[in-house]
Amino acid sequence: MPVRANVTSVEAIKEFRSKLIVYVTKARPALEEVSAEVLRTRLWLQDTQRPYWESQIKRRMKVLEEAQQALFSARLGNLREPTAAETAAVTRAKRSLEEAEGKLRITKLWSRDFDNRVEPLAKQLEKLHNILSIDLTKAIASLSETVKTLDAYSEAPPAMGDPIPTSTGSEIPSAATPSADGGGKKEGGAS
Repeated sequence: MPVRANVTSVEAIKEFRSKLIVYVTKARPALEEVSAEVLRTRLWLQDTQRPYWESQIKRRMKVLEEAQQALFSARLGNLREPTAAETAAVTRAKRSLEEAEGKLRITKLWSRDFDNRVEPLAKQLEKLHNILSIDLTKAIASLSETVKTLDAYSEAPPAMGDPIPTSTGSEIPSAATPSADGGGKKEGGAS
């Protein structure tokens, strides 16, 4: 069993670590942007859209009342018949008011259901954010330590008793080589 590990490429770990750093630096801002967009959408629904459509309903009611008043005045006056433009103005004002009321209903519905629909997805987003912020940051630090350890390990001289690796895989012969008769014969010396 070999005593030393055969580390062939620390560069692969270094490259993976650098790509992981790039991934984290790109993914974290993207997740933060999505989280901010969810918050902006919630505030837009509650603080902007609802008051906007409520004011539009009031404004469009006034327009409808004015158009109905003009039509009513034309009918009461014996001087003339209501024109097609006056009738169309009332119809247009009614449709406009119905549209604003429909938009307000949809806005109220989304305001009420937004958290129920978005919250499960936002929780998954938060989990991914935690993985990026905590787990992958720890993984990057661990990879850095692994690279340092492997660099130190590969540069360390072999310990006493460890076989010295060679390109052929055979060990270097010792100072004494056994002879055919089983006795030891020293190299370079007389018998």
